[in-house]
Amino acid sequence: MTTNLYLIRHGEAVTAIQGLIGDGELSQLGVMQAEHLRDRLAATHEIEADVLIASTLRRARQTAEIISPALDLPLLLDEEIQEIRPGGPDGISVEEYRKTFGWVDFRQTPLTQPAPDGENWGQFQLRVGTALERIIRTYEDKTIVLVCHGGVIDGSFIYFHQLSSLAVPVAGFRTRNTSITHWQKRGPDRRWRLVRYNDALHLHDIGTPERIPWDKIRPIPASDEDRPVDPVPTEEHQ
Repeated sequence: MTTNLYLIRHGEAVTAIQGLIGDGELSQLGVMQAEHLRDRLAATHEIEADVLIASTLRRARQTAEIISPALDLPLLLDEEIQEIRPGGPDGISVEEYRKTFGWVDFRQTPLTQPAPDGENWGQFQLRVGTALERIIRTYEDKTIVLVCHGGVIDGSFIYFHQLSSLAVPVAGFRTRNTSITHWQKRGPDRRWRLVRYNDALHLHDIGTPERIPWDKIRPIPASDEDRPVDPVPTEEHQ
């Protein structure tokens, strides 16, 4: 049996381009990004999902609402896959937030609370790991789509690779809006493996005269079907 977990980052949010902290809607570009992802998924059927879950924050929920027709699934909401919670008033500017609460560098002090009702790095990673554990156990041997946030996708690497959640990793990620990250558990060893990260090919035709012909593209490379990848020596007997 196989469990597939697809993590999709939301489209560009208005708060990101306005320099605000809080729960914002998608920008005009963010809507277009989600529509291009929807069209890709509808044409390729590369994700045959059993469940679609979104963060309750507006930018993620709106993204999920746009792509849901391509997956033909009802949308479930889960507040535990929200982005890190900064605390403070919603919609406050970054400048005003810093003046009011200061600015915590999680790389230096990961366990410092940034503002009242905010989360430190350790609390955020505990929440993300707990949510992922609950979701993959609930939907074991199914295909799960989570529409979430960059920090949650970062946290998936910490969770699956069992890295320390008490310190920010030295190397980070730049997860693109509406990109696809795919984790899979299959085979006799039942280990989680990263299949792809930051797949945002559907964004490459935004602003171009031609659209990518998704209906003429295979959902997975032909070589993956004809010659499945064998475990490398370091993975054998593990």
